[in-house]
Amino acid sequence: MTHSLDTAAVIDPVKLEKLAEVAIKVGLQLQRGQDLVITAPIAAMPLVRLITKHAYIAGAGLVSTFYSDEETTLARYAYAPDESFDRASDWLYEGMAKAYGNNTARLAISGDNPMMLAAQDPAKVARANKAMSIAYKPALEKISNFDTNWNIVSYPNPAWARQMFPDDAESDAVEKLANAIFAASRVDVADPVAAWAEHNATLARRSGWLNGERFAALQFTGPGTDLTVGLADGHEWHGGASTAKNGITCNPNIPTEEVFTTPHALRVEGHVSSTKPLSHQGTLIDNIQVRFEAGRIVEAKASKGEAVLNKVLDTDEGARRLGEVALVPHSSPISASGILFYNTLFDENASCHIALGQCYSKCFLDGASLTQDQIKAQGGNASLIHIDWMIGSDKVDIDGVRADGAKVPVMRKGEWA
Repeated sequence: MTHSLDTAAVIDPVKLEKLAEVAIKVGLQLQRGQDLVITAPIAAMPLVRLITKHAYIAGAGLVSTFYSDEETTLARYAYAPDESFDRASDWLYEGMAKAYGNNTARLAISGDNPMMLAAQDPAKVARANKAMSIAYKPALEKISNFDTNWNIVSYPNPAWARQMFPDDAESDAVEKLANAIFAASRVDVADPVAAWAEHNATLARRSGWLNGERFAALQFTGPGTDLTVGLADGHEWHGGASTAKNGITCNPNIPTEEVFTTPHALRVEGHVSSTKPLSHQGTLIDNIQVRFEAGRIVEAKASKGEAVLNKVLDTDEGARRLGEVALVPHSSPISASGILFYNTLFDENASCHIALGQCYSKCFLDGASLTQDQIKAQGGNASLIHIDWMIGSDKVDIDGVRADGAKVPVMRKGEWA
């Protein structure tokens, strides 16, 4: 079973309520009269109910929730006809895209079992993912182009907790995961909204310094890594709170420890090794090693999940190029916890990382006014996917490379220089 209702009893109700309040007041800064679309695993219903309550307290117009369920997902792989795996509910995502275009806010609750599809046919998983990516594209473009305010938070689904803490009783595992989520999300303090304001100010100072430097590239060096990531022309660094095109300032990811920008799709050279496993659609991909030439991955290996990695890279032309580079200190709270979450929202905030695929248009100067052709001309990548994986550690150094080739220390042994 994906969840047991009795495990909800071990989740601190005060902190869960604070998480719901932070999702609305910090994550979305939901406006009076604004509609909200929520997507969530069915196990997260207790959090959905609290978020819905706080949304209406904030004056939400209409809250609509779409649930996913592990048992029904697995039923498809067990019983659906083969041709089903080349289809997705395009009507649903077209509707979401229309909603986001009409100023509806978007909130996703993360918490699916990370190994849900581990025993399924990888070819079917890849086909279903590709079909979903194509169908989801109209909605994803509204999100990646930051047309509306959006946010992701997490709920301690028992299936996820069992994956993280396999030696513990289910209730103990859920309690451990809940406390880890609350700590990373900064809701285990007296005033989480004030804590987020202070944290956002720190991230704004870091991104402001990087924007002032206008580096042409970043060079990563460490064990198995000598990688130069050229930065897009007119790139802009962001971190923490950002203002969407609808004028609302929100925190898209809770938690977040990163400052990030757009690489140049054609100007990445060298080789890089992952420093943490990547959990992707039920497969753990570990010890990733790739080599870039002229921005494109030309060689890719992994000690686990190599076949799945290569299927991801073959999604489309942009899947072998980078859409994001992000800097996170090794001493971040999530890294210091020593926990592997098997969930990119958390694991990417434990380490510097890069993302295969789609770039964020907001990571350009005047990004809101740029067309897709202009973004491409400045080096922005386009793809059906956006998959982050971790390349930072306490053994990795990063230099900023100026246009004249001069180097400036950015990070040493994983910490801000």
